[in-house]
Amino acid sequence: MHRLIRIGSRDSSLALWQAKFIENLLNEQGIKTELTLVKSEGDINLTSPLYEMGVQGIFTKTLDIALLTNKIDIAVHSLKDVPTQLPKNLKIAAIPMRANVKDALVYQDPSFNVTDDAGITIATSSLRRKAQWLNRYPKHNIDSIRGNINTRLEKLKTTTTWNAALFASAGIDRIGLDVPNRLVLDWMLPAPAQGALAVVCREDDPETDTICKTLNHHQTAICVGIERSFLRNLKGGCSIPIAALATIANDKIHFKGNILSLDGVRKVEIEMEFDINDYETAGKLAAEKLLANGGDKIALELKSFMTE
Repeated sequence: MHRLIRIGSRDSSLALWQAKFIENLLNEQGIKTELTLVKSEGDINLTSPLYEMGVQGIFTKTLDIALLTNKIDIAVHSLKDVPTQLPKNLKIAAIPMRANVKDALVYQDPSFNVTDDAGITIATSSLRRKAQWLNRYPKHNIDSIRGNINTRLEKLKTTTTWNAALFASAGIDRIGLDVPNRLVLDWMLPAPAQGALAVVCREDDPETDTICKTLNHHQTAICVGIERSFLRNLKGGCSIPIAALATIANDKIHFKGNILSLDGVRKVEIEMEFDINDYETAGKLAAEKLLANGGDKIALELKSFMTE
């Protein structure tokens, strides 16, 4: 009989869904579990833009501390929020099958039509979404919006300032929100690891690590590993306008990636194909190609912005 596994989670609706999803998978194997809720700084401070809050690990730091101090045994995160360099003695034990990777535009007026007309205002807290949106619709205005999915949707309903807001489709789908006016953005490249979950445990807890490994989806782990390697080799964090998507078909890895200036005016993008056996080096090679194609100048500007 395995010991009780304490699952740490933030207390937002989405975070709870994610934790309970992992809990159910473990319970199906006969593993006893207990949920422990922890509030992160990213949830408490709903006024400062993410890039002013030292965004690296902003939604994971509190749970990292709970793990390292043995208050919980595993933490469940949206993998796109997890820094590419984890704290010492923590590891990603499992990455379950990925959900919808696409972003979506949510709007209140059913007659709203996306054009590049001046006067349209879109809300998002993501610099990546902002940059890609302005690259496609340079006449639009972008406003910052903070809070969890429910809070942001409520703000969109009650404001007359915004025409629409940008969301990750996976989050909306996971908690079963009724969002009738939603446009899936096939053209927008997602954040590295968007739509994937991460189960994190301590390196010195091999029993929990072994149990969690049964939840791992191999192809998803390969794809998000490439995307995160791409991000790491560009020296970008989860708030930087860097996007990546790796998919697998017929033993080939198809990769798309881009980097944009904050105003969306400049974009460097790449598209590459790798043999599946080369997955460990694919992200690094893709990053090197993007930098050589002009991405280095944008990356340097972004680094200066983040350190100001």
